[in-house]
Amino acid sequence: MTDKRDIQFTLNGKHYAEAVETRFSLADMLREQLDMTGTHLGCEHGVCGACTVLCDGEPVRACLMLGVQANGKEIITIEGLADGDELSPIQAAFRKHHGLQCGYCTPGFLTTLTAFLRDHPDPTEREIREAISGNICRCTGYQNIVAAALDAAEAMRAA
Repeated sequence: MTDKRDIQFTLNGKHYAEAVETRFSLADMLREQLDMTGTHLGCEHGVCGACTVLCDGEPVRACLMLGVQANGKEIITIEGLADGDELSPIQAAFRKHHGLQCGYCTPGFLTTLTAFLRDHPDPTEREIREAISGNICRCTGYQNIVAAALDAAEAMRAA
């Protein structure tokens, strides 16, 4: 027996009305029900940041939020950052600066930095490092991620 609730929300600019199992995390709902597999599950305890998405513009751990809590919210995943084929400034900077290796943690970094750069258009390296301190990458030394964030901030200020 499953317990489902009807919810409505916006996901990457598109309206959805879904019956969601109450036990599903937002990450599970996104991946299993809506095929938004760019949201990655790492630790499933809110520690690694791989599952970070934007909920009403703020970064949240999709493994800690229930899918039913998305009711009435605007959710943006990694799939919603680009404008068609045009990468967002932070995505383009990650590409330019090789801010990823295996890529598993990248969606969480990109969504975290999207919100951070929106609110902090002229960050220091230290502020960026603090902003991404909740995102764990096991492959890089973070230097290229920080360089990409600095470059994206500059590009966004120039736009």
